[in-house]
Amino acid sequence: MQVDEARAKKVKSILVTLPKPENDKSPYFALAEKYNLKLDFRGFIHVEGVPAKDVRKEKINFADFTAVIFTSKNAVDHFFRVCEEMRYEVPADMKYFCISEAIALYLQKYIQYRKRKIFFGKQTAKDLEEVLKKHSKERFLFPCSDVANEETQKWLQDNGYDFTPAVLFRTVISDIKDLENVFYDIIVFFSPSSVQSLFENFPDYKQNNTRIAAFGATTQQELLNHSLTLDIPAPTPEAPSMTMAVEQYIKQVNK
Repeated sequence: MQVDEARAKKVKSILVTLPKPENDKSPYFALAEKYNLKLDFRGFIHVEGVPAKDVRKEKINFADFTAVIFTSKNAVDHFFRVCEEMRYEVPADMKYFCISEAIALYLQKYIQYRKRKIFFGKQTAKDLEEVLKKHSKERFLFPCSDVANEETQKWLQDNGYDFTPAVLFRTVISDIKDLENVFYDIIVFFSPSSVQSLFENFPDYKQNNTRIAAFGATTQQELLNHSLTLDIPAPTPEAPSMTMAVEQYIKQVNK
């Protein structure tokens, strides 16, 4: 990783712009312990469900679909919530396509995993390519938020799949104004919406010596749109995860 020497100051504190994990298995806890860092989690955005009556207004009938594509645990939660609100019983032969194994396993919260047709990729819809090709005749429902994953939609469109996006939840900016006089050496972002939240809450935000880490091309672009300096990008060939990228940076500046 190339470190800007002028900005290479020792890291003592990190803010991760996500809600605090429910258990202590997050790799950020191990990172904080290893380097003796102050670590805080704070969701800059949160999700609110779209009521079933609003989904009905979009003329989306769940019974019309033979398969569902899930790109997040939120999508899973809100799909089954809306099914319940609509009193729609999901048929046993419904096929589930998940972009990662973690999301596939999360389905156990709602269905008997072993008795269902569940397929998963590594991290993106493209990873599902081989599986989807074998099921190209399915009618896919794509539960998403109002700031849907455009890459996934574009890929499905470009490859001619019969799919319908259904906005089942909305991304809402959280009130984080109490952080006004709290400063961190590194702030970690995972979505364009969380960057927007920073400026909605603090229109006059100045980065100064705070190093910014960002995961994904769209998040990184949003930072540049606000004239912020991106110090720690991920994923990269050397650092496929955000924690790996942050650790590589810390190793260089905390000598």
